[in-house]
Amino acid sequence: MRHQDGTSAPSVQTGFTLIELMITVAIIGILASVALPAYNEYVVRGKVPEATSRLSTLQVQMEQYFLDNRTYANAPACAEDTTSSKYFTFSCSAANATGFTLQAVGKDTMAGFTYNATQSGKSTVAVPTGWNPPSPNNCWATKKSGTC
Repeated sequence: MRHQDGTSAPSVQTGFTLIELMITVAIIGILASVALPAYNEYVVRGKVPEATSRLSTLQVQMEQYFLDNRTYANAPACAEDTTSSKYFTFSCSAANATGFTLQAVGKDTMAGFTYNATQSGKSTVAVPTGWNPPSPNNCWATKKSGTC
């Protein structure tokens, strides 16, 4: 490009320098190192209701069976269920005339989680390393901090 007096205009360089690019990559790396663990915890917390809601449903079914039959023994809701949930296996132990214990055991990405419910309404949970159990252990932990 030429000015009216015939001299050349200085050329304008566009683009990024290597330092600017490296600073940008470093900032993105720092943001990702903070955001990724928070996102992973959020995903795990999103899978917990699959166990707690199913256990609550099974508790109601067990109580309905007890009202009809005056026993928890041989209740259909006590059958082991490995297919209705992608992340939990549901089972029932100690089902007899007067009591039961329902259990949701985590599998795959939820391994380490075990949620329990009994006929008395007592709810307990075992959580994997890195999660805090609720204190006292009388509810189902739904957050990493152990809150219910």
